[in-house]
Amino acid sequence: MTVDAAELRRRTAELLKTHPPATTARPAFLRARFDAGLAWVHYPEGLGGLGAPRTLQAVVDAELEAAGAPDNDPRRIGIGLGMAAPTILKYGTEEQKRRYLRPLWTGEEVWCQLFSEPGAGSDLAALGTRAVREGEDWVVNGQKVWTSSAHLARWAILIARTDPNVPKHAGITYFLCDMTDPGVEVRPLRQITGEAEFNEVFLTDVRIPDSRRLGEAGDGWRVAQTTLNNERVAIGGMRLPREGGMIAPVAKTWRERPELRTHDLHQRLLKLWVESEVARLTAERLRQQLVAGQPGPEGAGMKLAFARLNQEISGLEVELRGEEGLLYDDWTMRRPELVDFTGRDAGYRYLRSKGNSIEGGTSEVLLNIVAERVLGLPAEPRTDKDVAWKDLAR
Repeated sequence: MTVDAAELRRRTAELLKTHPPATTARPAFLRARFDAGLAWVHYPEGLGGLGAPRTLQAVVDAELEAAGAPDNDPRRIGIGLGMAAPTILKYGTEEQKRRYLRPLWTGEEVWCQLFSEPGAGSDLAALGTRAVREGEDWVVNGQKVWTSSAHLARWAILIARTDPNVPKHAGITYFLCDMTDPGVEVRPLRQITGEAEFNEVFLTDVRIPDSRRLGEAGDGWRVAQTTLNNERVAIGGMRLPREGGMIAPVAKTWRERPELRTHDLHQRLLKLWVESEVARLTAERLRQQLVAGQPGPEGAGMKLAFARLNQEISGLEVELRGEEGLLYDDWTMRRPELVDFTGRDAGYRYLRSKGNSIEGGTSEVLLNIVAERVLGLPAEPRTDKDVAWKDLAR
C-alpha cells in the first residue's frame, strides 16, 4: 500500500481516537505512536515507520501538534535520534533494531556517544581504547572525553580498537555499551559556562557481549562514518523558523532597544541576519537531499557554518548590550539535561558557543573534509595511513 499524506492523516486520526492525548499517559502515547508507524515515517514498518517519504513526517507532526499531543522531547534525546538510530538502522541486526529503536525514540532510554579520547580528539582514528575478545564477550579498557549526556544515558555508541597490528582506520570495532554495566565510571567536566553538560568516561574491564557489536569486527570506522555524517547534519542542519536560533534574541533586542543601536552594529547585524537565513535555507535543502539516502560529507559544511555563525552572532549580542552583555545569570555547578541557547542570557550564549567549533568535529578537521570530499581538492599528505597503529608515535 502506498502511504501518502491522506493516509498519514487517517492513521494519525485513528491514533488520536484510540489514545486521546488528554487522557493517555505520555509514555503510553509515545509507544502507541511508534507502534502505529508515526514516529519517523520513513523508517521501515515495525520500526516506528511506514516506509513513506521522509518529507511526509511534517504532515504527522502538524496533526499531532494541533491536537495537543506530547512529543518525545527531541532536544533531550538528540544523540539517540540523530546519531545512534540511523547507525543502528543501517548496520544493526533485526534483533538489535527491535530492541533499541523503540525506547530510544520514546525517550525511555537516553543515549550518549563514546568516541573522542584525550589522546585522539581531532584524529579520531588514532583512538586507544582497547576491546579484547574473550569468548562471547569483549573486554574494554580506556577513557573517553567530552561525552554529552553520559550522566543521563542508559546506552552508548562506542568505538574501540580491536586490532593494534593494522593501520589505525582498519582495527576499530563499533559497540553498543550499557552505561550501567560494572566498570563504567562517569565524571563531570565543568565548562566555562559553569555547567557540566559534558563528562569524561572511564572504562575498566567492561564486558560487552558480542551480540552488542554493530557491524563486523574491524569495520568500525566505516560504521562510525554513518554516525558522524548524521551528527553533523543533526547539529548544523536543524530545522528552524525564519529568524530562528541564535539570531532571534539579537534581532529582538535590536527592535526593542533603539538606544543601543549604532551604524556599525547595524551593518554587522544585517550581514549576520542574511548569512543566518542562507544557512537556514541551505539546511532545508540538505534535509530534502536526505530523502534520496544517507547524509554525505556536505553536512560538514553546514556544521562549519553553524559554529562560525553562533560565535559571531553571540559576540555581536554582547557588544550590542554593552555593560549588560558582561553579566552572567548563574555560575552554579549543575549537570543539565540539554543545552538551551535561546533560553539563557547573552553571556551564556557567548561562552557556550565557543564549544561549537570543537564538538561534533573540530572546524579544522571539517575544513579538510569539505576540501577533500566535497570540493575534490588534493588530499593532505598523511604518512601514517599505512602504518600499524601499534607503531605510531604517541
